[in-house]
Amino acid sequence: MKHSRVSRIVNILTSLQSGQKYSPVDLEKLLGVSRRTVFRDLKELQSIGVPYKYDAKSNSYSIDPKFFLPPIDFNLQEALSLLMLVHKMRNHLPMPYKNSALLAGLKVENNLPADIRQYCQSSLAKVTVASDQHASMKLLDNIYNIVQRAIRKKLMLQISYASLYEDADIDTVLRPYHLLYKKRAWYVIGHSSLHRSVRTFHLGRIRQAEAIDKRFADGDNFDINEYLGRAWCLIPEGKLYDIKLKFSPLVARNVAEVQWHSTQQAQWSGNGSVTLTFRVDGLGEIGWWILGYGNQVQVVAPAALRKRVLEKAQNFIEIHKKS
Repeated sequence: MKHSRVSRIVNILTSLQSGQKYSPVDLEKLLGVSRRTVFRDLKELQSIGVPYKYDAKSNSYSIDPKFFLPPIDFNLQEALSLLMLVHKMRNHLPMPYKNSALLAGLKVENNLPADIRQYCQSSLAKVTVASDQHASMKLLDNIYNIVQRAIRKKLMLQISYASLYEDADIDTVLRPYHLLYKKRAWYVIGHSSLHRSVRTFHLGRIRQAEAIDKRFADGDNFDINEYLGRAWCLIPEGKLYDIKLKFSPLVARNVAEVQWHSTQQAQWSGNGSVTLTFRVDGLGEIGWWILGYGNQVQVVAPAALRKRVLEKAQNFIEIHKKS
């Protein structure tokens, strides 16, 4: 019987860890696949750092038993939820150290009792996690590692950054306080020498980052929740507004079932429309969000937000009249 790729790799790990010697022919028979597939699976083990060895004299493979964790006492739900994260969601999030996550999952899976391991494998075979859009992070592991290390050791960072706000590449010395994943991307928040204030930087737009041999003393009391406050998403503007939006029956239920903001309140009308109220710091971010609902939303208050949305909508119309 043929196995899925993940199942095959787990079987190879389990078999080689047992102490028994397995030749390529033995692995072919064990997995029910071609020799080419066996070698491809072995190469996958190598790419994620599993230190298997090949003995030319016996034409067999083995793994150092000390490489793996001792048995862990997981129950069925704990094991299934962990392996779902590793095997099904690992490639759908801009998560750092993806190969390390896979290796950790395989180590855990290899040490599960046979009945739990089999249950997890058969259950996950019937689960699909659809891909979602997120920011491109080709150098995520490297940048994330540099930033995370600087935060932990309280080292200043010299960074080159492609700033959308300044519409230019900028250089600044950053005192990094906190890493944040939000809106499908990773950010570092810290004090920027260029701006002389705490700012948020998108990891994917950091061109270069280098730790300076200079430590910073502040940041211990930095509170991410206090910093973000009641910002709609990432950027507090320093002024609170009471927002009131009326959504048409066509989108009302879809909008209201999501908790967009901690202050969100909903009031339903008999015709199926819903009015959502928020108390939000700043109008910029929520303004762009409102535009995504087009003619299915009405800005009831405040007037400043209504004016901002109207101006952007009129600009949108003018652009398309010219095209």
